[in-house]
Amino acid sequence: MTLSSALFATLDEGEILGLAMDHIAAAGPYGAEAGYLTVDGALVPSRRNGQVHTGAVDRRVRELAGEDGPVTVPGLPRARALGLRGHERLHGYLVVTSRSRPTEAERSLLATLVRHTAAALSAAFAHRRRREDALELYRLREERTALQGQLISVVAELGYQRALHALMADVAASGRGEEAITRALHGLTGLPALVEDRFGRLRSWTGPDRPDPYPEPDPVRQDAMLCAVGRQAGPVRVKDRLVTLVRPHGEILGVLALVDARREADDHTLRALEDGAASLAPELAHLRNLAEVESKLHRELADDLLTGTDEASAYARSEAVGHDLHRRHYVVVVQWSNRTADGPFAQTVGRAASAVGMHSLLTRRSDHVVLVTDDRPHARALYEALARETGTRSGTIGVSTPCDSLADIPHRYQEAQRALEVRRHSRGEHYGTTFFDELGLYRILGPGNDYRELETFVHEWLGQLIDYDSRHRTAMVETLSQYFDCGGNYDETAEFLAIHRSTLRYRLQRIRDISGNDLADVEDRLNLQVATRVWKIVLGEQAGERRR
Repeated sequence: MTLSSALFATLDEGEILGLAMDHIAAAGPYGAEAGYLTVDGALVPSRRNGQVHTGAVDRRVRELAGEDGPVTVPGLPRARALGLRGHERLHGYLVVTSRSRPTEAERSLLATLVRHTAAALSAAFAHRRRREDALELYRLREERTALQGQLISVVAELGYQRALHALMADVAASGRGEEAITRALHGLTGLPALVEDRFGRLRSWTGPDRPDPYPEPDPVRQDAMLCAVGRQAGPVRVKDRLVTLVRPHGEILGVLALVDARREADDHTLRALEDGAASLAPELAHLRNLAEVESKLHRELADDLLTGTDEASAYARSEAVGHDLHRRHYVVVVQWSNRTADGPFAQTVGRAASAVGMHSLLTRRSDHVVLVTDDRPHARALYEALARETGTRSGTIGVSTPCDSLADIPHRYQEAQRALEVRRHSRGEHYGTTFFDELGLYRILGPGNDYRELETFVHEWLGQLIDYDSRHRTAMVETLSQYFDCGGNYDETAEFLAIHRSTLRYRLQRIRDISGNDLADVEDRLNLQVATRVWKIVLGEQAGERRR
């Protein structure tokens, strides 16, 4: 009874087998030669088994295949393997030897001990199985919970993606452009959404806290930002914004951004921003293509107007591009010292003109951009706008007198060029805006004059000085021109020419000697001054054109 209690008090199969082997002698003249437990269908020897006859006993026990049977143990006349059987399975074996023939009572006690051991093993095996089943059930439940969570996440993600794609497709199909995209993004993310052009100017904003006025972009910083964002894949954080580029076929057409000052954006927000950029790309590309076609039509019309064209055709074409040529027009010529007159600079001039309210036809020449505009430009507005756009003030603008008819435009183009050249060659400020109708004397020297007559006049009054300069590599004509520009002031002229006052006096005396003209004589002085102006402004430019 005590042994039975001990057997059922433990749930360790090895300990149960060991207790049975230790106490088997209490049932009679018995000894425990070996013990085995069934583990995963195989008989595993107990650590208590002896080493002398282990191999032979092991083979015999396995040959019994679950049945009781005799076992040969050298030196012992009686040895038997007794199966430890449960309800549905064999739990192991006890290999029992006896020194003498046991009595009926001793055999009964041995059988009882074997049954109790088998029953205890059944209980232990059942408990272990329940524990393993419980652990497996727990594992399966945890796995099921994880799979359910993943499934829910995948379903939610797919649902979000379908909703997002459907929304962006509807937005793209609506044809409402940037505003529809920013409205949809703001609705999806709760964050302010905006579209800027590639130069940093706002095109659309949906959401609170819109800056008013919107900051004027810095061209250098804007280009640096575009390069930094373009080097990375997907949206990039730039200060308090998440920014992605809209660039179909690699060309940057604009910027789509979310204002995320609190850094609340998650993966869904980033995906919405990327999908928004993908939906916006065809819209901006379409607008770009339309703008290019319109720009080409404007440019072709402006080119024809500058060279002269049929009025009926010009009016019809202007109506097609939405420009009213029936109004009084001016020709404006723009040149910037650090910019070539290429496509990007022409676009810059067009944006600046639109920003100050000028309605224009635009084209470009080798070194300047030309605007045919329907109103007299403000004296400084266009220049200031271009200075902001380009980041430099080193630019010159010439403006013609008004065109009373389309046939006047070629001549007015020459006036605008003359105004620009006078400003560029002026003694004072070379940069700014000059109107042809404010040129005074320079209008007489303007386009339409006979250059041969002008050359004759200049040669009559300055020929000897020009020849002297050519032979001796001096600057007598330039000295005389600067002397007149400074109003006859010795100190100012010497300072401008970077020479000593006495050197200036010597040069002026040499000019009197060489030319035979008296600077104190009113007539001589006037003719010399006009001749130097013609030499500097008109013939100097003509010589440059000939060299080109």
